[in-house]
Amino acid sequence: MAALAPLPPLPPQFKSIQHHLRTAQEHDKRDPVVAYYCRLYAMQTGMKIDSKTPECRKFLSKLMDQLEALKKQLGDNEAVTQEIVGSAHLENYALKMFLYADNEDRAGRFHKNMIKSFYTASLLIDVITVFGELTDENVKHRKYARWKATYIHNCLKNGETPQAGPVGIEEDNGPSFSVPSYSFLFSDIEENEDAGATSLPTQPPQPSSSTYDPGNMPSSSYTGIQIPPGAHAPANTPAEVPHSTGVTSNTIQPTPPGSIPAIDPALFSTVSQGDIRLTPEDFARAQKYCKYAGSALQYEDVSTAVQNLQKALKLLTTGRE
Repeated sequence: MAALAPLPPLPPQFKSIQHHLRTAQEHDKRDPVVAYYCRLYAMQTGMKIDSKTPECRKFLSKLMDQLEALKKQLGDNEAVTQEIVGSAHLENYALKMFLYADNEDRAGRFHKNMIKSFYTASLLIDVITVFGELTDENVKHRKYARWKATYIHNCLKNGETPQAGPVGIEEDNGPSFSVPSYSFLFSDIEENEDAGATSLPTQPPQPSSSTYDPGNMPSSSYTGIQIPPGAHAPANTPAEVPHSTGVTSNTIQPTPPGSIPAIDPALFSTVSQGDIRLTPEDFARAQKYCKYAGSALQYEDVSTAVQNLQKALKLLTTGRE
């Protein structure tokens, strides 16, 4: 991926998109599709904030140049040319990052990389709005991730041991907290990166005490994180979300032989039962399963793809999940 022309200084009016742009830069090599949509979100949001003052117009013009250059480099990538594929790719990526952080949290492994993973997942859920309104699940994930990032950061900063898992939140209404500026999360992490550590872990850190020790942070990017199905997300995390591979698209983790789930023989009969009447919600649900399957195949995650395709086929042929 060719280097992009640098942006001018960020106008103060655009402070709310500074971390989305930083996330874009971090993903230029790791996942250019994610980087593209982060910039697109920043562009759309910036246009709404201020597109008239000279400094903002100049910044948005340069950001548009970056978007056009990225789109040209990505060429015929379906995640950019087809909205439904792009939406599935971004949602899948964000939820896998969320699940990694949640897995670390529930295991009592508290560190800056996990905090940043929670917060970055929330930023990427912001970015999903370029495709339209967020689902209720994604709204809850975003709020929970930001609450967790803030809570764990404050605990470690004050020398306290955070409570693992979804403690102290209301299940129906989500976490209750005032929405502060989250700049402190990135500023603290940037200080650590300046000391030589990068922002994302190579693999889940080994169990350790909850002592905040930046010197023990792993480095590099996500590769091969394995999330056990279902058990490591908050109660409002949909179980069907693909979550068995790592977050990166740079390092492909092929599905090991023997790990592909057995196919229900009944599903080979694709003729719908006579009296089955599918609702619009059924069709939308089946489409969502197919989206997740397509996104999983981008990671060569055959197991997750098969599971979601089976769910879609069963729903379409029986009217039941």
